[in-house]
Amino acid sequence: MESQELIAAINMALTEMEEQPEDLHEVHLRLLELLNQLRATGANLPSDLVELEKQLAEHVEGVKPKA
Repeated sequence: MESQELIAAINMALTEMEEQPEDLHEVHLRLLELLNQLRATGANLPSDLVELEKQLAEHVEGVKPKA
């Protein structure tokens, strides 16, 4: 997927997270996959997405993120 397509998919996942909070685990996994694909393109991730990733790992998965 190209960077623009990945960003659009991330936006869709974020919208789904807001609309269906009961599915946070699935949305979190999809968001992680998309962010990793975006990283693979060499793109720098916005700091708010990095922070969201850490918060979801802690609150949804119970994983304490690395510093």
